[in-house]
Amino acid sequence: MAGIMNRLRNLDAYPKINEDFYSRTLSGGVITLVSSIVMLILFFSELRLYLHPVTATQLRVDTSRGEKLQINFDVTFPALACSIISLDAMDISGEQHLDVKHDIIKRRLDSHGNVIEARQDGIGHPKIEKPLQKHGGRLEHNETYCGSCFGAEASDEDCCNSCEEVREAYRKKGWALSDPEVIDQCKREGFLQRVKDEEGEGCNIYGSLEVNKVAGNFHFAPGKSFHQSGVHVHDFLVFQRDSYNISHRVNRLAFGDYFPGVVNPLDGAKWSQETLNGVYQYFIKVVPTVYTDARGHTIQSNQFSVTEHFQGTEAGRMMQPLPGVFFFYDLSPIKVMFTEQHVEFLHFLTNVCAIVGGIFTVSGIIDSFVYHGQRAIKKKMEIGKFS
Repeated sequence: MAGIMNRLRNLDAYPKINEDFYSRTLSGGVITLVSSIVMLILFFSELRLYLHPVTATQLRVDTSRGEKLQINFDVTFPALACSIISLDAMDISGEQHLDVKHDIIKRRLDSHGNVIEARQDGIGHPKIEKPLQKHGGRLEHNETYCGSCFGAEASDEDCCNSCEEVREAYRKKGWALSDPEVIDQCKREGFLQRVKDEEGEGCNIYGSLEVNKVAGNFHFAPGKSFHQSGVHVHDFLVFQRDSYNISHRVNRLAFGDYFPGVVNPLDGAKWSQETLNGVYQYFIKVVPTVYTDARGHTIQSNQFSVTEHFQGTEAGRMMQPLPGVFFFYDLSPIKVMFTEQHVEFLHFLTNVCAIVGGIFTVSGIIDSFVYHGQRAIKKKMEIGKFS
């Protein structure tokens, strides 16, 4: 047993020196104090990196198919009333969503930006008292009201029981509703009066759209949209106006759910119109993004970049641009993947050892240089050769 202990003693790589041979100096104490502070700073910096996850980034080809794209928006128009704004969405696959109302909320704003009223999209209409039947006359016992669509019925069984339904029937036919006052439903509901009551107001419209994951656009424009001879047009005649101020502020625009670190470049963007009419266009490149946190929870979302362009009206031009705010989006074929990762404990331990050993070695070199320098200077001073 004693032989084994002696062999272990001979393996000691750290031989001990008797304390009687130690020489402690003021410079050594200062260097020890400074090196200890630096060592603590580096240790806590490494500890912070170990406790907080780091994000690794990868780029991959997006091979997903048949997915949907969710668009969340919040846009304010200070000079357009809620009653005249419509939202349309369409894509290159040919799918169209005209005058979208589902999951859309409109808030009427006064001239100071204060909220007057918030409601689901669509002009509400009161119940028509003693309505006219489709073929004239009053309702008889046990009869249900079936209002006329004024020539826009797709079949004899179609009914238009409100001004909005008449406008929708006209839109499907590709007709413009030039004078709502001749429409019984619109006249009884006071459609034009409500439009006039909201004149001078602004509108905050927010909600979400779910569209195909292909290139397309969605836009806010005055009037009800319809297709005529293959061209997308809006019916402005009903509002009896020829100019619209499309000044707007994009409070929020996001393609997909929020994830840590996402930056939506249009949030808070504001534009003021100086000309009478025109179209403001945003060209957006959407980049599919997958974010995986340290617990393995995955968020499927998107980032985007954007450029902007305004096209005003030109005198003498046959086809004037449709006044409105257009968001054209296209999808990148590259997917960005963010993955949160914790530093491994062994890696943390290796870095701590490197910090301690490195600082100890460097401080020892500095201390040795200062100590021997002081001794050399002292010797020269003793023999009078130091000047």
